Amino acid sequence: MNKLASIFFLALCFANILQAQNDSTNQRSETEKYAWRLRQEVLYGSYIPKDVNEVILELNKKIDPQSKAKFANVTEDEAASKFFFSLGRWMTHNWSLYEGSRLSKYMKDMGIHHPDDMVRFFIIVYHRSLTKKPLEVKALVAKFVEKEEEEKKKRMEGSTILHQEKKKVEKPKQDKN
Repeated sequence: MNKLASIFFLALCFANILQAQNDSTNQRSETEKYAWRLRQEVLYGSYIPKDVNEVILELNKKIDPQSKAKFANVTEDEAASKFFFSLGRWMTHNWSLYEGSRLSKYMKDMGIHHPDDMVRFFIIVYHRSLTKKPLEVKALVAKFVEKEEEEKKKRMEGSTILHQEKKKVEKPKQDKN
């Protein structure tokens, strides 16, 4: 009986210790956690590229020559669809595109907001680099931004605005020196 009481007491103490650890990690807000993630070069053991050039460099390091040849032997559009659920899922997960990373912020700053679009963008750019075609990053970004705007417009067609609010913002006063 005494052993059973000791085991119960230890289990209760252990549960309290675990709960105390969870409380301290939950004190940081989601905004703080996200801001922290954006500053990291490595998340969960994976290096996070900082821009498109580093994406190409990282993929060149990780993909073997035979796979590169297969990748280069399809068209750009085929690559974007064929490798989306393999290489694309790997990029999404390892580069923390949904949770937030310095790479996802870089892409959002460029105008591409959805992680799936980011992946398609990376696949197309990488395909162009393998096939020695001009990357034309700005034009490709514009294409993705335009597609996003069209999709948004299509979703809004036939919609009813339930509430619209306009706020008047005063211009900041200028100091006269």
